[in-house]
Amino acid sequence: MDHLPALQVVLPLFCAPLCAVLGRANLAWMLALAASWLTFLISALLLHEVLQQGVISYAMGNWPAPLGIEYRIDSVNAYMLLIVSAIGAIVLTAARPIVDTRIRLPENKKPWFYAAYMLCLTGLLGMTITGDAFNVFVFLEISSLSSYVLISTGRDRRALTAAYQYLIMGTIGATFILIGIGLLYVMTGTLNMADLALRIPQVSNTRTLHVAFAFLTVGVGLKLALFPLHLWLPNAYAYGPSVVTAFLSATATKVAIYILLRMFFTLFGAEFSFKTMRLDLILLPLALIGIFSASLVAIFQTNVKRMLAYSSVAQIGYIILGISLASLTGLTAGIAHLFNHALIKATLFLALGCVSFRVGAAKLERMAGLGRTMPWTMAAFVIGGLSLIGVPLTSGFISKWYLVVGALERGWWPVAMLVLLTSLLAVIYIWRVVEVAYFKPPPENEVIREAPLALLIPTWALALANLYFGLETSLNAGVARQAAATLLGVTP
Repeated sequence: MDHLPALQVVLPLFCAPLCAVLGRANLAWMLALAASWLTFLISALLLHEVLQQGVISYAMGNWPAPLGIEYRIDSVNAYMLLIVSAIGAIVLTAARPIVDTRIRLPENKKPWFYAAYMLCLTGLLGMTITGDAFNVFVFLEISSLSSYVLISTGRDRRALTAAYQYLIMGTIGATFILIGIGLLYVMTGTLNMADLALRIPQVSNTRTLHVAFAFLTVGVGLKLALFPLHLWLPNAYAYGPSVVTAFLSATATKVAIYILLRMFFTLFGAEFSFKTMRLDLILLPLALIGIFSASLVAIFQTNVKRMLAYSSVAQIGYIILGISLASLTGLTAGIAHLFNHALIKATLFLALGCVSFRVGAAKLERMAGLGRTMPWTMAAFVIGGLSLIGVPLTSGFISKWYLVVGALERGWWPVAMLVLLTSLLAVIYIWRVVEVAYFKPPPENEVIREAPLALLIPTWALALANLYFGLETSLNAGVARQAAATLLGVTP
């Protein structure tokens, strides 16, 4: 039990090379699946421990912080660990049929897909759990490099171009982050985040620190696909395999947002970030423009995966909008939407994975009549779509409610109105899919069957989670409020 923080990262890290050397895809999948579910169990235990007893500090190799590398777990990253590991385990449960039929790899190379998946999970968990700023960069590179590989395995040749574009922009973002961390080290002489938080106020008036803040903001903004730094995301989500898109859309950008939260609220502090640097004057307009423009662009897409990719840019805008409010309610809305949007997008992309498995593509015209030929798949898609819109009794409603309340608390009623308006735009692009699937006849010359249970069960587990967390909000809203209070240093 004492070594659970280390096992959270070590378990998937050791599993990756084992998957590669097994030589058989089925064995590699089973090993990766066991490791991912054990990782989820560890994260659940860590969250329970943090909520019961407070912050956990784990010194790697018994080197005490700030000299050694510290894994420091509070309610914020324990919450994120649960999100990442849960999505990683559920999506991997559904991965085998898609990997067997829908990725561009020969049979003897498919174990390497699972190795890359476990490396990506390792990097995401490592970024979340570490208390060392340079370790954040190391784990960022592990997750990024494996993400490029995973995206490039899509059957469409454009997946290679998408992966290359992601590589270029991701490398620029990582470079900016490394420069920012280097400048912080120059000014403070430490890389431990808790120690940085104590030393940064002593040099807060220096130009070097302001430059470091700017580099970190732009670098992490690229990684989380903040408008207008989102250009890598639509192609990566549209042309990568559905199982990869479901995993990355629910975890990678969310972990980048977590890093942003750590930088703004833990390292620099809310006072410096939002009063001295006036970050809200940058984040708020970018979030609002991103929400509106990406929702508008999504309406005109004929590739449903690309439609949901632009929807992700808009949903990231909602999260950044909550963060830019810099209040307990606004931050609660942003953190809760991290959880809810992970469930929503994993549900929708896995449902599209079921569609692609049977009809070969996730294009709008290929989905005609699927409400009758694939009723369970499309029902799960509809539930995810309703949650994306923010219909009451779904998880998406909870975070949007907090967002509207947070905007009204600040007296920003036009912002609250824009949140409601853009939710109506989501109705339009989700309705386009529903209309084709339920109101157009299926093709006469094709026999389309329902997706196999191996795909349907994980998809429906996520769909039902969208409904459950719309009614029982102690985890997605309750823990989010506690995490927001921890970041702001106030009583929840």
